[in-house]
Amino acid sequence: MPFDGITVSSIVSELNTAILNGRVEKIYQPEKDEITFNIRNNKSNYRLLISASPVYPKIHLTEDNKSNPMNAPAFCMLLRKHLTGSRIITIKQPSLERVIEITFDCIDEMGYSIEKSIIAEVMGRHSNIIFIDSQGMNIIDSIRRVSNDMSSIRTIMPGFKYVYPPSDNKKDPLMICESEFLSGIHSLSASIKADKYLVKAFYGISPIAAQEICFRAGIESDLDIKILNKEQLLCLFSEFHRLIEQIKSKDYKPNIIMDDSKNIDFSAIELSIYNDFKKTYMDSISKTIEAFYIQKDKIDRTKQKTGDLSRIVKIKLERDERKLSVLEKELTEARNAEYHRLCGDIIMANLYRINKGEEKAILPNFFSEQEEKIEIALDPRLSPASNAQKYYKQYNKSKVALKFLSNQVEQVLEEIVYLESIQDSLNRSLEEQEINEIRMELAEGGYIRRGKENKKTVKASQKVSKPMHFISSSGFDIYVGKNNTQNDYLTLKFASANDLWFHTKDIPGSHVIIKTDGKAVDDNTLSEAANLAAYFSKGKLSSNVPVDYTWKKNVKKPSGAKPGKVIYESYKTIYITPDEGKISRMRK
Repeated sequence: MPFDGITVSSIVSELNTAILNGRVEKIYQPEKDEITFNIRNNKSNYRLLISASPVYPKIHLTEDNKSNPMNAPAFCMLLRKHLTGSRIITIKQPSLERVIEITFDCIDEMGYSIEKSIIAEVMGRHSNIIFIDSQGMNIIDSIRRVSNDMSSIRTIMPGFKYVYPPSDNKKDPLMICESEFLSGIHSLSASIKADKYLVKAFYGISPIAAQEICFRAGIESDLDIKILNKEQLLCLFSEFHRLIEQIKSKDYKPNIIMDDSKNIDFSAIELSIYNDFKKTYMDSISKTIEAFYIQKDKIDRTKQKTGDLSRIVKIKLERDERKLSVLEKELTEARNAEYHRLCGDIIMANLYRINKGEEKAILPNFFSEQEEKIEIALDPRLSPASNAQKYYKQYNKSKVALKFLSNQVEQVLEEIVYLESIQDSLNRSLEEQEINEIRMELAEGGYIRRGKENKKTVKASQKVSKPMHFISSSGFDIYVGKNNTQNDYLTLKFASANDLWFHTKDIPGSHVIIKTDGKAVDDNTLSEAANLAAYFSKGKLSSNVPVDYTWKKNVKKPSGAKPGKVIYESYKTIYITPDEGKISRMRK
C-alpha cells in the first residue's frame, strides 16, 4: 500500500502519541532529500525521518541511525538555526491529504515566541519538505525548490506564499454523505472502472484502498461503475463509509503482507484482498514502514551514489574482456612456435630436395618415429636456406611473443577478477564511508581521477569503516567485509593467526572471519560462516557455492597485490546454497 491518505493518517496518529510536545535536540540531513530530527519527549528519545525521495518518499519514526556527511547541507543548517531547541506543538493532516504539518514553537532573534512549520508532502516524484513561517504561510526554504519554469501550477521558493497541492477537483472523503456519493456517480458522462472512479473522485484514496472497498462490497473492481445497480451502489457506499469511519476512529492494524517469506506490500489497516497471503502484524506503523522499506531504500540509495563508479567499472570490464579475447587468439598463434622451428629444421635437412621457386614442399618428418610426410609452405622468391631462416625468425618471434602474451593474459585476468570484486561490492547496500573507500581505492589504482578533498574528508577516509558483525548460533563472533578496504583490514590486521578465514573459491566476494578466541569451532558455526561468504559474493543467487576456509595464518598477501587480493594454502572446501533467511536470523 503506497503512502496514501490512510497511511499518512495512521502516521499522524502515532506521531501525536509519541512526539507531540517533544523538544528538538538535533537535526541531520543524511541524504540530499532526507531530514532526521532527534526529539526528546516524556523522558524518551525519538528519531523522526522525513524523506522526499522520488522513489520511496515517507515519514515515520525510525531506529536506523544513518551516517551523516562531514559538512551539513545548507537546508539542514537553516533548520538547525531555527528549530534546534524548539517544541512540537501540533501535528496534523489536512483532511485525508498526503500532507503532514508539524508546527514548532520557536524563539526568534529578539527572544519572542514564534511558530514555524515543516510541511511534508508525500507525493511520489513530487514529494517535498517545506519550511514555512506559520503565521504568514511564507516559505522560508524547501529541500527541493520548484521554480516557475519547473511548474506552472505551484512555485516553491523562498519568499513565496505556501499553497497546498492542487486537489484536481477531488472531494474530501471524510465529509462525503450518501447522497453526494451517489449523485457524483450518476453525473458521470463517461464510463470508468469502479476502483479508478474512487481514486479519481476522492483524495487520499490509493488504488489498493479502492480495490479493498470494492472487494468488501462484493463488486469486481474493474466493472464500469455506471452499470452498477442501486443496490450495488449502496453497498459500495456502505463499505466506503465503513472504511472512512475506521480511519476516523483510528482503528489501525499495521501489517506487512508476505509471499514465500518475501515482503510484497504493507498496510495501516486490515486488507481483505490479501487474505490468502501471510501477514505479519506490528504494534507501530513506523516499524511496519521501516521494516518494509529499509533494505529497498538502502539499495536504491547505494545505486544512486555508486552509479558513476558502476559505469566506470563496467566499461573497464568490457574493455578487458575484449582485450582478453584478442590476447588469447594471439597466444594460440604464438604457441605454434615449435611448428616454425620444426619446419626450419626439416628444410635444412632437405635442402638438396627443394628448388627455388617452389610454393610448397612435401618432405619426411625425420623427427617423428614414423617419418610421415609433412607439407611445408614456401616463399617462391626465396632460396631453400632463406625459407628455413624465415621459419627460424618466426620461431624466435613467437617465443618472445609467447612470454609477453602469457604475461599480458595473466595481468588482464587479474584485473578482471579485481574489477569483478569491486563490482560485487558496489552491488551491496553501502554506507557513505564505504562508498568513499571504494572511490579512493579506484583513484589510487588510476581508474578514476582523484577528487579535491578537504582535510576533514581525508582524515575521515583514513579510518576504516566497520565490517558487518554477526553472531553464530553457538555464540561465535563472525565479521564480513563489504569492500576491499574492509577485507584487507579484517584479514591482515584484525584477525589473529588462529582465527578462521572464509572466501568463495574463484568467485569475487567478501572475506569472512570467525573470531575463535582459541576455542574449537562447531559445524553449525562453520556452516553459518560459509553461508555468509556465499551470500556476500557474486555467487549469491547460485546453489552449491564452493567456499574455502583455513586458519588465518595460512593466508598471505602477495607483494604488490591489488586491494582484497590474497593467497592461501592448507584449506578445506564447503559447498553451500546461500540462505538469506538464516542470515537475517543471526544479524547483530
